[in-house]
Amino acid sequence: MNILESLRVSLRGLTSNKMRSFLTMLGIIIGVAVVILVVAIGQGAALNVKQNIEAFGNNLLMIWSGSSRIKINAITAKNATGTGSAAAAGNTNTLSTTSGASLYQTNTLTLQDAQDIAKDFPQTVLAVAPEVRGNVQIRLGSNNSTTSIIGSTPDYALVSNAPVDRGRYFTNEELDGRLKVCVIGATVAYKLAGDSEANLVGRTIYVNQQNFLVVGMLKPKGTGMFGQDQDDVIVAPITTVMDRVLNRRFLSNINVECVSEKMMPLAQQQISNFLRVRHHLLPPFPENDDFNIRSQTEILQRMNSITGTMTSMLSLVAIISLLVGGIGIMNIMLVSVTERTREIGIRKAIGATPSDILWQFLIESSLISLLGGIIGIILGVGGAYALSHIGGWVTIINPTAIIVAIIVSAGVGIFFGMYPASKASALPPIEALRYE
Repeated sequence: MNILESLRVSLRGLTSNKMRSFLTMLGIIIGVAVVILVVAIGQGAALNVKQNIEAFGNNLLMIWSGSSRIKINAITAKNATGTGSAAAAGNTNTLSTTSGASLYQTNTLTLQDAQDIAKDFPQTVLAVAPEVRGNVQIRLGSNNSTTSIIGSTPDYALVSNAPVDRGRYFTNEELDGRLKVCVIGATVAYKLAGDSEANLVGRTIYVNQQNFLVVGMLKPKGTGMFGQDQDDVIVAPITTVMDRVLNRRFLSNINVECVSEKMMPLAQQQISNFLRVRHHLLPPFPENDDFNIRSQTEILQRMNSITGTMTSMLSLVAIISLLVGGIGIMNIMLVSVTERTREIGIRKAIGATPSDILWQFLIESSLISLLGGIIGIILGVGGAYALSHIGGWVTIINPTAIIVAIIVSAGVGIFFGMYPASKASALPPIEALRYE
């Protein structure tokens, strides 16, 4: 018997009991569909993370206040709770006077730190944008709402990749003069005017009961990496925000754009050493640093690691489903061999060889698995498109994953169908003919 004849007999065997064949395929269908869907979601998430991180700017170093774990004794702890220089400067300290106590210092980044970083490292640092953040009440006419305010410098546009769509950015003169000017996002315009396309340049809005002149409107960015609305923001001179709006003395963070990607490690080391000297920190480092500094590349690698781990975990679930489906195929094929024992005996009696019987059942199990894989691919691709167009998720259909899914599904059928096919081919013709 040739392969085409074996294929014809196998198809006849599958179509003779359609419901059982479909139920046998179900495990493979689910497993392959989940693999396709998980890979599409995982690669889409990785792309989304990359785009969102790149939206913050290029060659970026991010610095924010951390916790300095300085080992102290009981006397130092007692003195630290008094009116020392740190307390007078407005630092937030958490103390423990038990054995091996630690002093936690936060809020140590200052505007002068940012200005000196920009001035002292021209070979590695292109621009610096210090930031102070908070929530404010806004009003225009009878429309009231809340939003986020960012105090920064004119370099914010370059460092944070946030150009204006209309109007202009505030200037260094307005920064030095602590003037009440701002640029606003599209969502803020919607909250104040009922239309995200409204042009509010030249209008005066109230921010925490203080009148601010809108000098520009930010180009829309959309939803951020963690689902936040990046257009629901006001950007104003950092001096104005710190002194007149939020009453802050310390920065939330400092963003630094490096000259090039190659210069980022050197710039990170230079800034770390500078801040340690500036803040009078004692070794060991980085354990005693009162700041955290991370590069854009590091953050991207960490986020990709997280999404990769989640994708791997979900893929493992899908693989288990494929194994369960394979076991189901083997079980049903063993049942099929038992039911068709007499048929096997008749075929052997009229000249079919053991290899003919082996190929018949092996092709049958492979067809079950392959058809299940094709249906699973259709469902997986359809699910990815549905999530993208209906749910708004970022998904990427990977052709490699589809090819691998087809090969794996066929391989599962061959692997788990081998034992039932071998058992069928080894049946003695006389015993098979006697089977009732």
